[in-house]
Parts: sequence; structure tokens; C-alpha cells
Amino acid sequence: MTVAIPTLNELEVDDKLVLVRVDFNVPMSGKRITDDTRIRGAIPTIQALRERGARVILCSHLGRPRGQRNQGLSLLPVAARLAELLDDEVIFSHDTTGHEVAQLARELPPKGVMVLENLRFDAREKAGDKGLGKELADLADLFVNDAFGTMHRKHASITEVPKHLPSASGLLVTKELAVLDGLINTDGATKRAPFAAILGGAKASDKMSIIDALSKRLDHVFIGGAMAYTFLKVQGVAIGDSRVEEDHLELAEKLLALCANRGVKVHLPIDHIVTDEFSETAAPQAVTDIPDGDMGLDIGPNTLKAWTEILERCNTVFWNGPMGVFEWDSFAGGTRGIAETLAATNAMVVVGGGDSAAAVAKFGLGDKMNHISTGGGASLDYLEDGNLVGLTALRNS
Repeated sequence: MTVAIPTLNELEVDDKLVLVRVDFNVPMSGKRITDDTRIRGAIPTIQALRERGARVILCSHLGRPRGQRNQGLSLLPVAARLAELLDDEVIFSHDTTGHEVAQLARELPPKGVMVLENLRFDAREKAGDKGLGKELADLADLFVNDAFGTMHRKHASITEVPKHLPSASGLLVTKELAVLDGLINTDGATKRAPFAAILGGAKASDKMSIIDALSKRLDHVFIGGAMAYTFLKVQGVAIGDSRVEEDHLELAEKLLALCANRGVKVHLPIDHIVTDEFSETAAPQAVTDIPDGDMGLDIGPNTLKAWTEILERCNTVFWNGPMGVFEWDSFAGGTRGIAETLAATNAMVVVGGGDSAAAVAKFGLGDKMNHISTGGGASLDYLEDGNLVGLTALRNS
């Protein structure tokens, strides 16, 4: 039997220093935060701890500073935005560990909040260094992991800190797991059949294992985006110069056969929006067969219509990956159409983070989805294996 993950309510936090791993990896334009969704997502856990008298130390990464200090990736603007959202003072530490950081932590008043500088300014974070994990743990009495989007990574703040402190999952992680468990639990999925997965994005190799895992529960799988062309080539469809992962053709063929044996209906694009150059200003054209020299950058209108008719009859839908280059308006129609279809349906709709979440936000449809995961890669890994390295670390704490 799987050992249960300890939750926030199981910790005695009054007057304790609690180190909380959050996901403050927010999009920035210069020093301006362009989307504070991830900061807002951490507030329930922060406030729950404060209400119980805890002193809260928050740690996160931001961007890819490659183990070097980069003031353009400092968490200072994040700390300032958090102070606004909490309507209270937030202390900012310009370092992540060390004597001065420990002194700031000890001086935190009850319900006080402090944000540490970007964890990835220290190369030991991504290396999963045991020493950094111990240094972070030495700052606090307890540890809470509420950074679902990074719980699939063997980083020091994820896997090493729980070895030294009583640990638990935060409210955001608990919510994410409850939703995803509803998809992979056989009884739950059966009750909400038909169950469909919509998978897109650039690389078929990123999604092949999830197709294998989910095919045990799915009734339909819709494959769009550039990854579709690897599967279409296997079927002998004319794909022109569209992107194909030649080294994954055999696996794609096996997956199509596997789905057929399991009674899963695989839906691939029947028409496409193409162009002869990968450019935002390129002229789009709808075609059924892609001629040599052209590449598919979105699903076509007939595909969207056919898929919509099926999706409207589904009761559960998991969506991960755009249908095309949705960042460019000329090639956003398929992704927008799928988002609008799901927004209008009565189905249980779970958006698996990443570009899918960005697309839903771009089209202003986020409030129409039942759940938008904060972790694209983490949600896929959890649906595939039913576990994450960060969860194992909490169980073993």
C-alpha cells in the first residue's frame, strides 16, 4: 500500500519557522511581472500557515540563471508583488542561505513572511546537492512543499530538504493531486466516461509515454500540434515539410496499434493550416494534403469541426499541448477553437499546465475550465507514473 503524503494540517506550526517551497517562476518583462497567477496560487498555503501562528520562509526559482547571479532574474519584484497581495510587509533576503539569512529568519515575528533570493543563483539547486538541502533546512523547523510544477525535478529544495525536517504538502499540491487522481483512478474515470485526452505541442517524444499510460483509461485521444505529423507519416499521409521525429516513427506505429487493441479511438488532423516558411507573417492556407515545401502549423477547420462534435459528447477531458503555433494569430485558430469548445462543454475539463494553460489565459477562458494545473511536466509525469520524486521525498520525511 502506498504511504500517504503528509498534509499541511498534520503539522504543528504555531511559532515555528516553516520553509515553504513555492513556484514563483512567473513571466517577466524586464522587472515587471506580466502574470502573477503563480504568486496568487501560493497565497492559500501562506495564509493558512500565518493564521496558525507560523513564521513563513518562502523559496523558489525564477528563470534559468545557470547558477549565476542575474539581477534580471531576482525574486525582489516577486516579493514586492506578494506584499501587495498580502497587504502586509514581506522581508526579502538577498541570499538563499548563510548566517545573515538565518539571522533574518530568527527575527521574523509571528505571522511574518520572508522571501529568499532565487534558488537557481546557486548551481547546487539544480544539481540536487545534499549540502544545499541541509543549509536550507537549517533555516527552519518544518518544511512544506507547495511547488507542484517542480515536484518532478530532483532539485535540492525538492528532494533534499525533507530529509532533515518534518515535511508536508501544501494546499496547492493537495488540490492538484486530488484532481489528477480523479483522472487516473479507474472508478472515477469510468463514472465520467467518455474520457478524452487532447495532446499537442512540438515533440511527439514528449507525449508518447503518456499516450501509453492513459490509453488504459481513455475512450478518445486527439493528437494535434507538430507532434501529429510523426503519427501521420506512419499512416502514409502527405505531410510536406512538416516536423517529424524520424527516430520515433516505430514507437508511434506501436502506440497506434496499442490504442486500437485497447479500443481507444485515435483522432489525427484531416486538414491543416500550412505555409511555406516558419514566420509569423507567413500567409496561411487550409489544405487536406500538405504539398512538398509547405509545413503544417495548425489543425484545419474540418479537423476542428469533427473533433468538436466528439468532444461535446465527452464527460471528462484532459488537455495538454497546443494544436499549433498559437502565439501567432494566423495559426491560433485550432488552439482557440479547442479552448472555446471545452469552455462551452459540461465535461470535467483539466488543462495540464504549460502552453495549454498559457493559451487558455491568452483567450480569456481560464475561468471556464474546471482545473488548470500549475505544472505541465509534473502533471504529465504524475498521470504516467502516479508519483513524483518530490512526493516520494515527502513520504520519506
